Amino acid sequence: QVQLVESGGGLVQAGGSLRLSCAASGIIFSINAMGWYRQAPGKQRELVAGISSGGSTNYADSVKGRFTISRDNAKNTVYLQMNNLKPEDTAIYYCSAGVPPRRRWGQGTQVTVSS
Repeated sequence: QVQLVESGGGLVQAGGSLRLSCAASGIIFSINAMGWYRQAPGKQRELVAGISSGGSTNYADSVKGRFTISRDNAKNTVYLQMNNLKPEDTAIYYCSAGVPPRRRWGQGTQVTVSS
């Protein structure tokens, strides 16, 4: 019943921008912490950005100043605005809802940044 559907990925040149969206259903969205994670080939999945139910945010050092996470509780949607993209940002980006042991994951959306 829980669904997290990511969109907005694609191919972009270095220095460009993308905005990812994650539409959630089957959860009480407003009480769930939400996050964006990414996994590059040969790498472990890593936290990119998180936002608590209260709106506090945290970011990986590698994306601070470039990425912004936000949420719209009325739309049950969390966003990741990605600016000044770098080739090392290339990965599958996953939306998450909740915290362990109740974390749920989306299917992911591919972001490819060319140099």
